[in-house]
Amino acid sequence: MGYDLYITRRENLWDEEGEDIDAAEWEAAVAADSGIVAVPLPEGCPERVAELVPLRNGESSGEPLWWRAGQIKAKNPTDAMVSTMCRLAKALNARVQGEDGEHYDM
Repeated sequence: MGYDLYITRRENLWDEEGEDIDAAEWEAAVAADSGIVAVPLPEGCPERVAELVPLRNGESSGEPLWWRAGQIKAKNPTDAMVSTMCRLAKALNARVQGEDGEHYDM
């Protein structure tokens, strides 16, 4: 088990309709943020998944962010990850929402 946190533009992350974060926007936000790096994934990953790893003191923290189907997700995020997600959400004109529906301030 775990707890998931999302970056979304939808009214609620579970809504089927609403504006998505497209892959090009996601890749541009990653490229512009010096606190994270893109990690290549094997070919054939479903739905064009991207994994990103925030950096701590120049080393990978091992905390991935996943882009899939217009939203970004982290599992069991640390406080540092929540802060990173809030920063990315602001850059993407989105917001951070937990799986129980709560929103996190930017």
